[in-house]
Amino acid sequence: MDRSNALRMADRAMGLSRMPRRGRSQVAPSAEAVPTIAAHSAREPVEAHPTTPVVVPRERAPAPPAAVATTLRVVLPNHAEAATVQDPAARAQALQALRERHDRACPHCTTATAHTHTVFGEGNAMARIMFIGEAPGETEDQTGRPFVGPAGDKLNGMITAMGLRREDVYIANVLKSRPPDNRTPLQHEVDACGPFLIEQILLIRPEVLITLGGPATKLILGTEAGISRVRGIWAEWAPPAGHGAPIPVMPTYHPAYLLRNYTAKTRGEVWSDLQAVMARLNLPARA
Repeated sequence: MDRSNALRMADRAMGLSRMPRRGRSQVAPSAEAVPTIAAHSAREPVEAHPTTPVVVPRERAPAPPAAVATTLRVVLPNHAEAATVQDPAARAQALQALRERHDRACPHCTTATAHTHTVFGEGNAMARIMFIGEAPGETEDQTGRPFVGPAGDKLNGMITAMGLRREDVYIANVLKSRPPDNRTPLQHEVDACGPFLIEQILLIRPEVLITLGGPATKLILGTEAGISRVRGIWAEWAPPAGHGAPIPVMPTYHPAYLLRNYTAKTRGEVWSDLQAVMARLNLPARA
């Protein structure tokens, strides 16, 4: 099967019969074209490594906000060094240790009362791609697994359209426990639970982060810009000092938003974002 036919099949998997001619994310910017927008905290800084910054194309970058409250206290235990070892068993063991520590000590999840189970995350410890959502929903809360409700089914379709399986990637959320009535995570909840997500990223060390929706994008990129302004624009997440090189980030819409706004335009934008990731990682077209 030639590439054009394979891409048409992937379009259908995303629910598209016709793709838009051009997408913002189809061409990655050159290194010379991208400035760095530093994140600034609106609160007193804490003693730790901050979640740094966003790198976006100059001509499409939203204006930097006056203040971005994204400084997090990140504790980096010794087992985070497992990310430098190409050993799947060591990575998996380190993730399990992090999961146990989260459930025992997370300042948010150990005091929250609206959830049944914590939802730590799941997938390939050696994944090249890591998807990050905002928080578990009702089905996730009942099962203890991320993205297993209707939004999870749509995410599975997105992954399949990329020519991958769910077990090839890693999936996690900013919050590990369901907010009351599935509301959007509050800033103090993100501040308390978010550092465990940062540790997950450091352990897995994916080649690309795909942030799903506004809360995940705001945390990872240190921006207050809405998802509609930054989706489809390549950015970078800079780890704490001494913990490796920046990781490319592709922000896109959350699958739940895609289900609520199931138009050719939104489906085309998400598929364009995923195609940009496929091109960056040299993933073959879906056969």
